[in-house]
Amino acid sequence: MKRRLVSQNSSGVGKGDETMNVTKVNLETVCGITSKLPENQLPEFAFAGKSNVGKSSLINALMNRKSYARTSSQPGKTQTINFYNINEVLYFVDLPGYGYAKVSQQTREKWGKMIERYLRRSAQLKLVFLLVDIRHEPSENDCDMYQWVIANGFSPVVIATKLDKINRSQIAKQCKLVRTKLGMEKEGVLIPFSAETKQGREEIWALMESFLAPAEETMECSEGAKE
Repeated sequence: MKRRLVSQNSSGVGKGDETMNVTKVNLETVCGITSKLPENQLPEFAFAGKSNVGKSSLINALMNRKSYARTSSQPGKTQTINFYNINEVLYFVDLPGYGYAKVSQQTREKWGKMIERYLRRSAQLKLVFLLVDIRHEPSENDCDMYQWVIANGFSPVVIATKLDKINRSQIAKQCKLVRTKLGMEKEGVLIPFSAETKQGREEIWALMESFLAPAEETMECSEGAKE
């Protein structure tokens, strides 16, 4: 399977003049273990990470909403794949959190199969973001997920969350720790992110927008299809 790669320039990631102005958000589809996956026609961007890594907080920050994606003090609460329609231009796909000890092994296996089914079958999935806590060495579950995403044909973009919880002097050291433990390639993209200060938000949006066709191009394709 061909891996879908993300390029990274010398300054980190591609930068746009401004991020998308999110004016419309809709939780359009919620898929459980036995649900049929939607056949969306818009680009999809998936977010994966262990419980309590700050996935909902990241999604809310990207949406510029305070609490649209529900945050919870109860790890393992997200048990579905949630599809958020953003501006009727793209989807954020919130995958179930992994690594929660109080969830049974059988349930974890079902979640794993559900995520794998999505990664393998989505025709519109453009990019997978893997969230890890910048304060700690990635867990075995984090490493497994990183390799699993690669095995399913994607080069995951790593988002190191909770950036505001460490000192500025620790950032480089912790980023190196994350890269080494995950076995990231030299060109792999890692973005430190803070839900408090929103640092990293623009870089994440720039990556997603690089996968979106310009409006003029989309219009030309639609007109061509009608002829």
